[in-house]
Amino acid sequence: MYFNAGLIPGYFLMKDLHLIKTFWVYVVPSMISAFNMIVIRTYIGTIPESLIESARIDGAGEFKIFMSIIFPLCKPVLATIALFVAVGAWNSWFDAFIYTSSKQELSTLQYELMKLLSSSMNANSNPAVANGAGMSKDAAASMVTPLSIRAAVTVVASVPILLVYPFMQKYFVVGLNVGSVKE
Repeated sequence: MYFNAGLIPGYFLMKDLHLIKTFWVYVVPSMISAFNMIVIRTYIGTIPESLIESARIDGAGEFKIFMSIIFPLCKPVLATIALFVAVGAWNSWFDAFIYTSSKQELSTLQYELMKLLSSSMNANSNPAVANGAGMSKDAAASMVTPLSIRAAVTVVASVPILLVYPFMQKYFVVGLNVGSVKE
């Protein structure tokens, strides 16, 4: 959990799983993580044992208890984990760079924005262009700077997450099991 195997073993693992240059290279590695499992396990540990005992008294089996009691109460933690994974996957331009850079149709928005930003930085590294040499005063004033491109890229990259968050917010606000057990 704390120490990653590294870039090269990770690449060879994806290659051995035949995930290189496929869409699944974005999905499979982020499906499970030790941190997320610890968060879910800790959350489930906070569910009162009396809820589970009452279901057992009513004759429910383990699967029925999980599907009827534990899983519905886990919606807030599952929404939190989903948001963690979504933000992590959304911001991961490096995966597209390493695993799918040769296939344009598998490119991600983050990777394309990173290429745009790096190309604008390289274009403005020319001192004559950066100083506006040979330009009129109005043309030099309206020139797009790397800082303005970086700001625009940041706004574009954050819009999808900002659109998803309000739908997930109700799970963060709702209590675990308000009023279900008085202990």
